[in-house]
Amino acid sequence: MGSRTAELFSEIDKLRTELLNNVEVMTDCRRAEEDISQEILTRIESVILGIVTSLSNDEAPVLALPKRSSWANIVKILSVIYRLVQSNAYATKRDIYYNNTQLFGSQRTVDIIVDDISCLLKIPRRSLHVLATSKGLISGDLCYLEEDGTRINCRSSSAAVAVSSNIVGIRNIVSSAKFIMIVEKDATFQRLLDDDFCTKLSPCIIITGKGVPDVNSRLMVRKLWDVLRVPIFALVDADPHGIEIMCIYKYGSVAMSFEAHSLTVPSVMWLGLLPSDLQRLRVPEEALIPLSKRDEGKLNSLLQRPYLTSQPDWQKEMELMQQSKVKAEIQSLAAIAPDFLTSIYLPNKLRYGGWV
Repeated sequence: MGSRTAELFSEIDKLRTELLNNVEVMTDCRRAEEDISQEILTRIESVILGIVTSLSNDEAPVLALPKRSSWANIVKILSVIYRLVQSNAYATKRDIYYNNTQLFGSQRTVDIIVDDISCLLKIPRRSLHVLATSKGLISGDLCYLEEDGTRINCRSSSAAVAVSSNIVGIRNIVSSAKFIMIVEKDATFQRLLDDDFCTKLSPCIIITGKGVPDVNSRLMVRKLWDVLRVPIFALVDADPHGIEIMCIYKYGSVAMSFEAHSLTVPSVMWLGLLPSDLQRLRVPEEALIPLSKRDEGKLNSLLQRPYLTSQPDWQKEMELMQQSKVKAEIQSLAAIAPDFLTSIYLPNKLRYGGWV
C-alpha cells in the first residue's frame, strides 16, 4: 500500500518541490490585529474630519470613490464599520442591509458601498469586519478551528462543509493533503463526493466556488496555500468560461484587482479538462459543443491578457480550442464510461503529471 501511494503521488511530490523552490521567501510583515484595527479607525476618522472641514468652509466634500453612492449611505456604513472594528465584532453585509432597508433600498447598494469604502480606506474588505455569506464547499483531509473555537472537520467522505465566512479567523489548520483540487462546478464536486474521490486519492482536499468563486472561496484557497504549500490543481470545463474561472483563482478579477495580492495563488495548475484531452481520449462527437460567437469572443479576449504570455502551454490549449471550434463540459467524459472521471481520468492525470 505504501509503495502504491508513493508511486501515485511521485509526480505531485516533484511538482511540490519545484513550487517550494520558486516560492519567494517573504518576511512576515503582517501587523498585529490591534494595529490594523487602529489604522482603520484612524482612516475613518480622517475621512469624516475631511467631510466636516469641507462643510465648515462652505465647500462641497469630495470623496474619491470608484462608484457614485449617496452620502447618507456612505456615512452610515462608515459608522457601522467603525463600531464593528472598535468593538472587535463582525457583521455580514446582509446584517447591515437589514439594519436599515429603507435607507439602502437594496442589498446591491450595500455590497457596492462596502467595496467602495475598502478602496477609499485602502484596506482589504475582510479587515473591515464585514463578512460575506459563503457559497463555496470544501471536503477532504482538513481540520481547523473557527475564530469562535468551533472545530471543523472536513473529512466526511459523503458530505461537504460550507467554506467559512471568516477566513481570517481560521487557525490550527491540520492536514496531510498531498494536493488541493479546485472544482469549477458544484455538480462535478458532488459527483466526486458520491464516488468517494477524497478517500480513493487520499490524502487530498477538494473545494468548489460553485462557478464564479466568491471572495471567501478564493481566500480559503489562498489560506490553504499559505499554510500547506502543496500543489493546487484546477478542474474546469474545456470552455472559455471555465478557463476564465481558473484565471480568477490564479490571477484575480478586475472587480477585486486592488486585493489581488491576497486573493490569488499564482501556482495554480490546469489539470483538466484540457482541449487536447478531447482529442487524446477521443471523446465522442455528440458530447462536444460548437463554440458560440460569444465563446469565440471570450476566448480571443483571454488570449490577449498579458499574464498568459507566461503560460505558453495554456495558450496552446486555448489555440487548439480556437482551431477545433468545440468545447466540452467535464461531464462529457461520462460518454466514454460512467465512472471514467474518478476511476481513470483524474487518477492517471495526477499519477503521470498530466497538468499544464
